[in-house]
Amino acid sequence: MKLLIAFTLVILMSFSTSAQNGFKQQQLKFERVKAAYDLKWASLEKDLKQAGFDKSYQLYIAAYKGEGKVELWLKGRNKSTFSLFKTYAFCAHSGMLGPKLMEGDLQTPEGYYYINVFNPMSNFHLSLGVDYPNEVDKARTGKDRKTGGDIYIHGDCVTVGCIPLTDDKIKEVYLLAMEAKDQGQTQIPVNIFPFRMTKANLEKYGPKYPQNLALWKTLQAGYLYFEQHKTLPKVSQVNGNYVVK
Repeated sequence: MKLLIAFTLVILMSFSTSAQNGFKQQQLKFERVKAAYDLKWASLEKDLKQAGFDKSYQLYIAAYKGEGKVELWLKGRNKSTFSLFKTYAFCAHSGMLGPKLMEGDLQTPEGYYYINVFNPMSNFHLSLGVDYPNEVDKARTGKDRKTGGDIYIHGDCVTVGCIPLTDDKIKEVYLLAMEAKDQGQTQIPVNIFPFRMTKANLEKYGPKYPQNLALWKTLQAGYLYFEQHKTLPKVSQVNGNYVVK
């Protein structure tokens, strides 16, 4: 029993996104991560160098549900702005436009999040957990319903609210996130948008989903800030709403 408890603690520590020494080394002890690293890292490292990056980068992930795209943006050491590095396609979709409201609604969340779990033994090959539900999500769901949880960017090609990328693609996303964390990035932002938050798209979809307009306008504020500055805005959660500065 003591050995089982000790092993469980090691596993939980490896999943945590809190700063720690040797995160990469811990992850590489897992067979799937090591296999992904051996298969993919040389090519990724070449792509990084060609794009002007070394290992010391910060990672930002943007997901667009309507387009079914995940973008990986990187900011190099001593750089002030992000550059688009890679784009991946969802391989399956769940639900419709609009945020996740409660457990079992099959919706993919929409909002400002962070990676909070690295799971090297996922049922979906490898997976990166998103910190849904946050305080805005909880306020939207209310007291009489369950928010649900366990939202991941993962492998395989099935979903009931997550973002699946296939086993091959999640290898690359997982490794890039692992390297960012190993180099000291304690929070990896993941912004999930219903679509590209342009004025034209908001005018197109807003009348069809009026119940989502208040949320979408706060997502648009963050989207437009990043589009203009290529840096992330400061986002806080106040009284069940996002405040973007």
